[in-house]
Amino acid sequence: MRVGIIQSNFLPWRGYFDLIRRCDLFVVHDDLQFTKGDWRNRNRVKTASGTRWISVPVHYGAVSQLIEDTAIDYSTLWPRKMLNVIRQSYQRSPHFEPYFSELTELLTEPAESISDLNVRLLRWACAHLEITTPVVMSKTLEPAGVKTDRLVEILQRVGATEYLSGPSARAYLQPARLEDVGIGLRYMRYDYGLYPQLFPPFEGAVSIIDLLFMTGTEAITHLLWTNEDVTESLRSR
Repeated sequence: MRVGIIQSNFLPWRGYFDLIRRCDLFVVHDDLQFTKGDWRNRNRVKTASGTRWISVPVHYGAVSQLIEDTAIDYSTLWPRKMLNVIRQSYQRSPHFEPYFSELTELLTEPAESISDLNVRLLRWACAHLEITTPVVMSKTLEPAGVKTDRLVEILQRVGATEYLSGPSARAYLQPARLEDVGIGLRYMRYDYGLYPQLFPPFEGAVSIIDLLFMTGTEAITHLLWTNEDVTESLRSR
């Protein structure tokens, strides 16, 4: 069974969803330290003047604060402001509706934590991308340890036989630990083609909503690679 594990992200880019779709089970790793100025509570959209950050304000009080415990700050009308930015940027896109109306409901309905909101949006995007991979939360598995040891524990608890990792994990992942417990390792290789965008030049590292607004029900076809060998095995290096 192939398993992917990534931290909870706010409306992430298409590579995040492609990894989910290539797995038999996906684990949202949200019982980890919340990192400020990161993808946990913000992402980028395309505008007429270039890419722009859209961010969810959160209550941050300590370095040890976990993603799952990071509450959203509703003292301001941030959903209205964010939706205005999205509307101004994408109202001329070919598939603005029904996505924008659905997104409005999802963003305006209060969530207990940033991770709760992120998973709500993740399930929404997966449904439109026809991704049926089961999603579980790491906190339900109660893993211990750090870095590779923690990943190994999660993988063992869900019965994984292979771990599909993002390429940036090469910096800290210890492949020998996975091999010791009989779990294979593969890395994603992001090699996507272009798709139409309203404002050139093309920028691929933006929120999944850009792809949905621009390509609609064809969005899933833009999660395909230009190379048939879509992942890279540890042993191929």
